[in-house]
Amino acid sequence: MLLAVPCLVSAPPSAWGITEETEAKISDAQRQIEESAAAYDAAVARLAELEQQTADNEQRIAELEEELPEQQERSDEAVTVLYKMNREGRSLINMVLASESITDFLVRVDYLTRYQDRNLEAIRALAAMREELEATRASLDAARAEAEQQQAAAESSLAAAQQAREEAQRQAQEEARREREAQEAARKAAEEAAAKKAAEEAAAQEAEQEAPDEEAEAPEEVPSTSASDDGADWSSDKASFVEQWAPRINRYLSGSPLAGTGETFASAAWDYGVDPRWSPAISAVESSKGAACFRPHNAWGWGNASWGSWEEAINAHVSGLARGYGYTLSESAAKKYCPPNWQHWYDRCAEEMNSI
Repeated sequence: MLLAVPCLVSAPPSAWGITEETEAKISDAQRQIEESAAAYDAAVARLAELEQQTADNEQRIAELEEELPEQQERSDEAVTVLYKMNREGRSLINMVLASESITDFLVRVDYLTRYQDRNLEAIRALAAMREELEATRASLDAARAEAEQQQAAAESSLAAAQQAREEAQRQAQEEARREREAQEAARKAAEEAAAKKAAEEAAAQEAEQEAPDEEAEAPEEVPSTSASDDGADWSSDKASFVEQWAPRINRYLSGSPLAGTGETFASAAWDYGVDPRWSPAISAVESSKGAACFRPHNAWGWGNASWGSWEEAINAHVSGLARGYGYTLSESAAKKYCPPNWQHWYDRCAEEMNSI
């Protein structure tokens, strides 16, 4: 494949090859998708965090419930001993007789009293901790219910934004189709006009027997090739979209430095609402699919940018196409992207896109 000189483009604020109304719809839908997706991811992460906290709390409650009977038994034993001592004089007398001295007796009584107090205190502490954990359980349940509501709301918003983008993408595809038809009609009209003019000039030369002093004015350049409809199904979910397009792009990029990045291209196309063939095709025109990058990982002649990985670069380029050049290849996009030689660039991109 012939190498093309990079066009060294930057991404202007807006230069779509579709109507301003459709551009606004796609931009707004894309913004809503990005915001809704971020909110949904945050809600899912928060719910997972609360689920883990709830599981940890329940485990601690179960551990305390296992400890309480043992502590209760120890306390009951101490209480029983002291109770018998108070009720039966003989037990107290026996304790006195068993003691070597009054000090030893008092030590024994003090030990039993302290033993009881320690166990009672342990029971009170366990009970207080259990109450606290029960309160935590109630708080976590409330927070989890709220997080579930937020997740449901974010999921609903994301679905609505995706539906809006699907409709805008269908409209963009239809406008791109009409533009291709108009370009084809313009090309045929230009050819017919040139042929008619040439015939008229030939007739005039024959009649007047003189050559024209100036060359015939060349017709306005129009693209001789146009990109076919991509056939992208924007009504599917992202996983299905990527599953459909990643293998096709991988086959197209096979054997090049960009080999194996089909999933990244397809994922970025879905995220930013761009024809999934466009960025890979530009990489072929500008750098032979990454073989002749003038900056690290810059396969698209994209300004003076460089990136640390193909994944980072692909996402940046597709995002730039979405925000600066529109849904798919168009005459206006070609004139913005490569103004010095836009027709050749357009034709090359269209050919590459049609081969994916």
